[in-house]
Amino acid sequence: MNSLPDLNVGLVGCGTVGSGVVQILRAHRDLLSIRAGCNLNLRRVVVRDLQKTREICAGDVEFTNDVSSIVNDASIAVVILVMGGIEPAHQYMRQCLDAGKDIITANKALLYQHGPALFQRAGHSGRTICFEAAVAGGIPIISAVTQALTANRIVSIEAILNGTSNFILTRMLDGRQPYEDVLREAQALGYAEADPSMDVDGTDAAQKLSILTQLAFGTRVTLENIVQQGIRQLELLDLQAAAELGYRIKLLATSRLARDRLEVSVQPTLVRADRAVAQTSGPDNIVAIVGDSVGLIRLSGAGAGRMPTASAVIADLVDYATGRAAITFRSVLRMQALPELPLQPREDLSRRYYLRFTVADRPHVLADIADILGRHEISISSVRQDETPDDVDEQEGVARLVIMTHRTTEGRLQAADAEIALLPSIRGVSIRLPVAD
Repeated sequence: MNSLPDLNVGLVGCGTVGSGVVQILRAHRDLLSIRAGCNLNLRRVVVRDLQKTREICAGDVEFTNDVSSIVNDASIAVVILVMGGIEPAHQYMRQCLDAGKDIITANKALLYQHGPALFQRAGHSGRTICFEAAVAGGIPIISAVTQALTANRIVSIEAILNGTSNFILTRMLDGRQPYEDVLREAQALGYAEADPSMDVDGTDAAQKLSILTQLAFGTRVTLENIVQQGIRQLELLDLQAAAELGYRIKLLATSRLARDRLEVSVQPTLVRADRAVAQTSGPDNIVAIVGDSVGLIRLSGAGAGRMPTASAVIADLVDYATGRAAITFRSVLRMQALPELPLQPREDLSRRYYLRFTVADRPHVLADIADILGRHEISISSVRQDETPDDVDEQEGVARLVIMTHRTTEGRLQAADAEIALLPSIRGVSIRLPVAD
């Protein structure tokens, strides 16, 4: 495409996603040039270890471990930053912005931690930050919220944003396997890190939801404001009990308007089995958005992984080359200037709930629990009790008690929990999960 102008690109990070970016640039060079209206030339790649063999990146691209070689190269207009972590990625992005370069990034943690300040820095200097790959991998959710749905006031976002947790919950139920066994399988398959805390504790999904909430509602939400609960304490019996009741348990990320307040949570949630969110299995992600004009739309697919995430990075690069990205980024900056919505206090969250208790298998236990719930104005919808082997106390059996409530508030349940925990019949950890309406 010699008749087209050149756009020189720098790449910081050439691991899983970065190598996928290089592969797509090379495999679809001519097609991308037509779509971008210019030749996309990868001029330089910054890596941590120059000695590491990278077959996908061999060839005419210059490799370096010195980021200043990109920062100080006036011919490079845009930098793709796909290294992980907060530092030195934060420092590198600021240096590139200050040097007059635009940014494409997949670093979700960095945007959660420093996004508003980085966006402001870019806006003041007339620069652009593109970040489609930072949330939900290959699913084009950022462009949907910032472009396709701009005629709407978004009412709610309901999503599965972490493939690791979704894989674990899917395999636990389908394979009738305990959490620990499936976690080891996920680690062996590369779906989970050696330390899976960010995924299974809900932090990864919460950071992504924070970014989406900022874009959709113009409100900055920190992890401290998000009702967050992970999946570690779930047992196979919870997933099976939910299935028998017609539900699937999913680590659901939710951001919705309720009585002009914003409710934001990431929790294992019972979702009706016939819903698309419940049927999203394995490592896939899904985002369901309700707009006041368009109604419900759903986007689903690979939420992570080398090529899906690289696909989103390249989409941003093409948008940047055509000028669409700059227009979109200005609208993102305007959304940041909106008055922030008040957040719903946790104790006022109103949902139905699934409660599971391990109790001594003796008379009056259910009556004691029901009495406490009733005194806190929590109405019971259904009760199920299963005997289990005596694995807690040699002198008595134990039973698993599952209670489904009618709609109530988090505050009432917290107060009831405190009293129920003091009952002498309670054994082990109790579980409380919301039910999606």
